[in-house]
Amino acid sequence: MAVSTPKAGEGRRAHRLPHLPAPQPLTESPAARYVWALTRLALGWVFVWAFLDKTFGLGHETPAARAWIEGGSPTAGFLKNTPEGPFAGFYHGLAGQAWADWLFMIGLAGVGAALVLGVALRAAAAGGALLLVMMWSAVLPPENNPFMDDHLIYAIVLVGLALVSAGHTLGLGRRWADTALVRRFPILK
Repeated sequence: MAVSTPKAGEGRRAHRLPHLPAPQPLTESPAARYVWALTRLALGWVFVWAFLDKTFGLGHETPAARAWIEGGSPTAGFLKNTPEGPFAGFYHGLAGQAWADWLFMIGLAGVGAALVLGVALRAAAAGGALLLVMMWSAVLPPENNPFMDDHLIYAIVLVGLALVSAGHTLGLGRRWADTALVRRFPILK
């Protein structure tokens, strides 16, 4: 096997193509940024819709008569009827508690708003992942898999959204990150 040596003056430049831009990391390509942004918006809508349906009883999962504004409990139906696994007693005890209703609804609204607006994604990822893991643990074991279900997938996606700064595309994340509050408390990014 013959080894060719570069001609004088070729050196390292012979292997570069100066007319082609250097490849960008995948998360920096415009296509990837828009996919993450659309994922953020879609997941944000999941949280916003759950909040709206439970608050106003829009009839999808929550009938109007059981709406939060009509005195219904956003946690009672699910937590009284669904949990059967190892944490059933814990979740049955939370069902219908006013403080649990408020925390749950604040969590849905806060995570949903943060995702839709593209702000505070670190806090949204932490709070949303905690909320989702709790919902996952309420239905152990999941119906269709020994341990994995959509709640865990959503929790992982939330963390990914925060890691790639998905709020900077189609959102207010870049402006939010430049505020004095966020510069002082970076955890709010």
